[in-house]
Amino acid sequence: MSREEEMKKLEEGIKECRRCELWKTRTKPVAGEGSLSAKLMLVGEAPGYYEDLKGIPFVGKAGKVLDELLGSVGLGRSDVYIANVLKCRPPGNRNPVTEELKACTPYLDAQIEIIEPAVIATLGNFSLGYIFDKFGLKKDKISKLHGKVFKVSTIAGITKIIPLYHPAVATYNPGMKGVLTDDFKVLARCF
Repeated sequence: MSREEEMKKLEEGIKECRRCELWKTRTKPVAGEGSLSAKLMLVGEAPGYYEDLKGIPFVGKAGKVLDELLGSVGLGRSDVYIANVLKCRPPGNRNPVTEELKACTPYLDAQIEIIEPAVIATLGNFSLGYIFDKFGLKKDKISKLHGKVFKVSTIAGITKIIPLYHPAVATYNPGMKGVLTDDFKVLARCF
């Protein structure tokens, strides 16, 4: 099966998913978007209000910041793959709970296997927590880990993991935009 066929099958599974209660309150699940042969995969937390309406990751205010950050290093959405740990919006944008994470992360695992990215950038705490656990890395506060490069061995070879602040941080703390910009420069040097 080709990458496209595998991803299409996975996306159909996400649309039909009933593994947790979030399917009852979602408008549209947000599988992911981008190049299936991307060297860089960005992993956020969960869809927000606008993502839930459109079924596309990072289309709200944080998405505008993400687009600017990608552009600052010469990348666009078509060059990367963007996914979230959860595929459905938690009501009121609350934090994901354990049972939702357990139910949904197999989809993210499958996306990582299909795309085989050289670099995975985590966007925010929940993404950092899951990806670090998955690859056996020692977690710490994002303020200590952001912009650092961690190398892990996978079936596909060496994958670099780079924790980043979530782009939303720049929407409520404009001073963080410079930190994010600097971290994206580190990211761009990794592939």
